[in-house]
Amino acid sequence: MRALRTVLRPGWIALGVVVVAFAALCFSILAPWQLGKNSSTEHRNQLIKDAVGTAAVPLDQVTRTGAAFDPATEWREVTVTGRYLPDDQVLVRLRSVEDQPAVEVLVPFAVNGSDRMVLVDRGYVRPQQGSTTPAVPTAPSDEVTITARIRAGEGTSPGRGAHSEDGVRAVYTIDPGVVGTMVGSRLDPYYLQLAADQPGSLGTIGLPQLDSGPYLSYGLQWLAFGIMAPLGACYFVYSEFRQRRRRDPVDDHGLAAGSDEDGPTESDGLTASDEATGSENTEGSEKTPAGVGPDGSRRAGASPEPATAHPTTALSRRRRLRSDLQAAGTDSSAHSRGQIGAGPATQGSPAAVRDKLSKRYGN
Repeated sequence: MRALRTVLRPGWIALGVVVVAFAALCFSILAPWQLGKNSSTEHRNQLIKDAVGTAAVPLDQVTRTGAAFDPATEWREVTVTGRYLPDDQVLVRLRSVEDQPAVEVLVPFAVNGSDRMVLVDRGYVRPQQGSTTPAVPTAPSDEVTITARIRAGEGTSPGRGAHSEDGVRAVYTIDPGVVGTMVGSRLDPYYLQLAADQPGSLGTIGLPQLDSGPYLSYGLQWLAFGIMAPLGACYFVYSEFRQRRRRDPVDDHGLAAGSDEDGPTESDGLTASDEATGSENTEGSEKTPAGVGPDGSRRAGASPEPATAHPTTALSRRRRLRSDLQAAGTDSSAHSRGQIGAGPATQGSPAAVRDKLSKRYGN
């Protein structure tokens, strides 16, 4: 009951709510978030490895016209023949390539022999100081064959859609749907990342590093935090109980240990006759036992002495100890009756010694 009252305090209740909420957050959101990023990164790395080891094939063999995007085809290298539409060029702002600011250039590409159109990322150019629109080389308008990798669209965040800067179309993410609406064309639901040394290519955007990143360790750390928080709270509760037991002992042993001073004992309830009997037993223990002569020899025919003596009560023991301490104090005080500076006692000393001491110290 005492433990229940302690745990139901407002402070402990608030601590319990915080700990439970934090542990639930770790197990349901934070750890799955990091572990999910680790899984997606490993899946991406595996797709890149498979794509790098596969030769380029025509686009029609990987994706069909009008078909939805298949994530398993990302990073595949394909070839396609057609022509650029440079008048529908779109710039992608606020990009970073090799840890430096960059502007990527998107151009629709019309595939030969069909009405199919795909969005091609030509690469990047560096922004120029003092100019909002960098100079971009024009893409060739003739028929060309290009090699590129299939990439998934990035989507568009609210408020960061298509816009125009100095008469130039611009976006912040590569979203084929948004770009197609801007230029008035229907584009496939993916885009092609142009390889190096291709017709119309600019700065080449390389493949990402095949590194899983720190997401696995982060996920395991959140799981550890979710386990350690309840354990820490339990340890604090245990420490509180232990400190309370030390300050206010309630066990039976503690009560018995303090009973001689704080409460009545069995010996304190003795009657006057019991005390008299105890004192007589104590005094009788100092006399010569029955059946034993003055010289300590046992008389003939006397019954043997019992093996156990009369028990001494706790009260008589305390009284005897008190009287012994008082006698010891009286003896010690008798030896220290002399005053500082006084001469030694001369009573009981020989006459010659007494005269000599009287001459030295006076009467």
